[in-house]
Amino acid sequence: MDLATLRAFAAVAREGSFTAAARALGVSKQTVSDRVAALEKEIGVRLLSRTTRRVTPTAAGASYVARVAPLLTGLDE
Repeated sequence: MDLATLRAFAAVAREGSFTAAARALGVSKQTVSDRVAALEKEIGVRLLSRTTRRVTPTAAGASYVARVAPLLTGLDE
């Protein structure tokens, strides 16, 4: 797990879509999707609920982003 992976997950959770997260991060949608899938596989928990129109954090995902987002903000500062 690296910071780019955590940033990708946090961006998807915040933006509500892989496309918007990719645009915000300046990377491809596929890169964001791959990073989130790798994170979910690594920790063994589904973090995002995906539909054709929207992406929302699962309960575990909401808890995870609540812990990760402040750390990423702190690193950015």
